[in-house]
Amino acid sequence: MVQQPQTKPRELVVADPTTGASCPIPAPNGVSKGQGATHASFVVLPTGESARDTLTVLDNRTNKVYTIPITDGTVKATDFRQVQDTSGEGLRLFDAGFVNTAVARSKITEIDGAKGILRYRGYPIEQLSEKSTFLEVAYLLIYGELPSKGQFDDFEYEVMHHTYVHVKLAELEQSFQYDAHPMGMFIATMAAASTFDPSGNPALAGSDIYTKDRKLRNKQIFRILGKVTTIAAMAYRHRIGRPANPPQQGLSYTENFLYMMDHLSEPGFRPHPTLARALDVLFILHADHELNCSTAAMRHIGSSLVDPYSAVAGAAAALYGPLHGGANEAVVRMLESIGTVDKIPAFIESVKRREKKLMGFGHRIYTSYDPRATIIRKLAYEVFEVVGTEPLIEVAQELERVALTDEYFTSRKLYPNVDFYSGLIYKAMGFPLDYFPVLFAIPRVAGWLAHWSEAMDEPNAKIWRPRQIYCGEARRDYVPIEHRAETDVRLTEMTKTASSARRRISSWEGKKAGKL
Repeated sequence: MVQQPQTKPRELVVADPTTGASCPIPAPNGVSKGQGATHASFVVLPTGESARDTLTVLDNRTNKVYTIPITDGTVKATDFRQVQDTSGEGLRLFDAGFVNTAVARSKITEIDGAKGILRYRGYPIEQLSEKSTFLEVAYLLIYGELPSKGQFDDFEYEVMHHTYVHVKLAELEQSFQYDAHPMGMFIATMAAASTFDPSGNPALAGSDIYTKDRKLRNKQIFRILGKVTTIAAMAYRHRIGRPANPPQQGLSYTENFLYMMDHLSEPGFRPHPTLARALDVLFILHADHELNCSTAAMRHIGSSLVDPYSAVAGAAAALYGPLHGGANEAVVRMLESIGTVDKIPAFIESVKRREKKLMGFGHRIYTSYDPRATIIRKLAYEVFEVVGTEPLIEVAQELERVALTDEYFTSRKLYPNVDFYSGLIYKAMGFPLDYFPVLFAIPRVAGWLAHWSEAMDEPNAKIWRPRQIYCGEARRDYVPIEHRAETDVRLTEMTKTASSARRRISSWEGKKAGKL
């Protein structure tokens, strides 16, 4: 009997790239078609209890494995620095527009967009809008708890005590053009207010005055909350050519604001209680909404330890944008452009063709009905009973009905948001459209200050400094201007002619030469 030579079993020589160690193991069928050993690398992935609440990352560039902790459903971006290529450059995360990036831990506002939940410090917005007042909600946002009777009385006194502004600030607002946008006046005056308190300016009094001195922080909170309605009212009065009304003691926060806006010469003037309450509810609903654009700006600016007046002015500038604070104005203009109910079908079709935008629907966070919109919808009818029905309400109701029964919009989770009905209430109460951003800014100041104060309490806080991905030109050398090639693109063709130049008389030589 001829003895067949034994065939050496195929094996894999497996190397651990993290340690350099290698060992042969039997090769599974189908791994290698050739004779001899086949080399392969392997990585050991964590399993069991130790792997819970972690993210395992395999870098295919280097075959290295990284374990990154998961806390509260998030991972730290800095943990990805350890994921390095052969050059030693750590990995960075790119998230244009902060779509899926958390930049702060906060105890102030909770939002569940899928369920349509909004809570301030744990309290549902539905309860607060029904039972509380704006000033009480401001206290809650800033200090974390609902105040006792004594605490609220002290808080209300301090805020209302600081409603007067320096005469120079009043003169500043009066110096603006009669047709200046009220939000521009509001921002400029708020920024200027910082110059009237050198002891509260970190650039003069020390960079750590707000992180270490809670009393000074409270002082500025009282001052800003008190003065914000006065500054806003002065901007409105200046626009309509009437002298500013001084603050009136004995009124609530929103009553005092309406008094400064509307009082003429009537003795014992007091705003209508239904309208004052409606404005109070609107202020509660707009007081905070987590890290929106303007609140993120407040925290970003505040991280430099600048004074809160300047930070509020910067946040207000962010709110000024039409994609943020100007949204409810855009809703009213959209409804005015539609005009009547019978024109809604044509408008809806133009939206589907992407020729027009459906304003007041959809939200970055909410994928269901905005809880604030539900409250405002009911509030609108209470206001209309006092001031009369707003003609556009019928257009708004029918537009809402059509959109909520059209698969095009429901499949995209487009539901009415807070801006859809709030603008109609403001319009019915007599506020001009360009004043809507100011009405948004007044209550949001409470939220901005709450986030600013929370950030000042954060231990080892760092200045916010996001990274970028450079995608410009590589290194190139300077070329003297006389050696550069001429191009057909001229700056004058890319710029609108200044109005001052257009008004020059015809004898001006530049005009004769055709340089206009």
